[in-house]
Amino acid sequence: MFFAVATAIVLAGFLPILSGQGAWAQTEAGPTLAGVVKRGYLACGVVESPGFAQPSGENGEWRGFDVDFCRAVAAAIFDDPTKVRFLGLSAKERVPSLQAGWVDLLASAAPWTQTRDGGQRVIYAGVSLHDGQSFLVRRQRSFASAQDLAEVAVCVQQGTSYELELADFFHKRKTSYQPKLFATFEEAAAGYDKSECDALTADAATLYGARTKLAAPVEHDVLPDLLTKAPRGPVVRQGDDQWLSIVRWTLFLMIDAEEQRISNANVDAALKSEEPRIRHLLGVEGDRGVGLALPGDWPYRIIKHVGNYADVFERNLGQSSPLNMERRLNALWNKGGLLYAPAVR
Repeated sequence: MFFAVATAIVLAGFLPILSGQGAWAQTEAGPTLAGVVKRGYLACGVVESPGFAQPSGENGEWRGFDVDFCRAVAAAIFDDPTKVRFLGLSAKERVPSLQAGWVDLLASAAPWTQTRDGGQRVIYAGVSLHDGQSFLVRRQRSFASAQDLAEVAVCVQQGTSYELELADFFHKRKTSYQPKLFATFEEAAAGYDKSECDALTADAATLYGARTKLAAPVEHDVLPDLLTKAPRGPVVRQGDDQWLSIVRWTLFLMIDAEEQRISNANVDAALKSEEPRIRHLLGVEGDRGVGLALPGDWPYRIIKHVGNYADVFERNLGQSSPLNMERRLNALWNKGGLLYAPAVR
């Protein structure tokens, strides 16, 4: 069911915010935040995908990496991560649903490009996952890198950018290969599972999800090489800078919290820290709600209810999850990855 969003509604008066010093201030709520608060829940668009967004259990509760990000935004606003209603969307429905106001936020969309950012009246709030095209191969073949692939058959979805990038990759290396074309990615994955080809290609996150559905997932690996850049992240409508800031700084806070080693497990103890960076990040000192129309303890709410970036990644995508995905480029910048965020202070 589609949940209409009254994006033009502005609350009468102002929303109070509580600063880290305990003093009350007044900040006007923008149209999207005002509509979310009046409605009493966040409307979040997700695309069903293993590890990212899937309904589970008897009540169909949504779980996953993208789901947890939406819950983090709800936690910042309501101090309650359950105040979210999820709308399952197809890839084609995502942006139109956001443009039409049926959702307040897309947890993730197609990879960030200039055309998508500027030409669809939407804005990418940041990068929550560094992705790109790679290969899924059998471990017994001992392929350590995409550079080891030669004289191989590759299963690929026909008529996609994957097919074009695949051709470019082997052409540049002057190495022959045999493309095995399929109408859908699911058919390509099934062909790979039946040993109709030596490798399967798509974005790495998609390959990790496909691996969970193979007959023997542990016998397959996603190679570390990326043929393309495919940064993914939350997307909002253009025209509401305050809402963009709320979504953007939710993501930045989760990344910064991991860097400062503040997690769901130790956030209460961290409130007593004498370390200035930690005190500023949690809102113990300074007012983290300025300009956002949020309570000053919104960073604490997110970490307490949902966790930092590592908490969310590991339980949904990491080695303790069915996807068993390595952090690689999604590790922190000071640990060999690309994950980096401005300071919450």
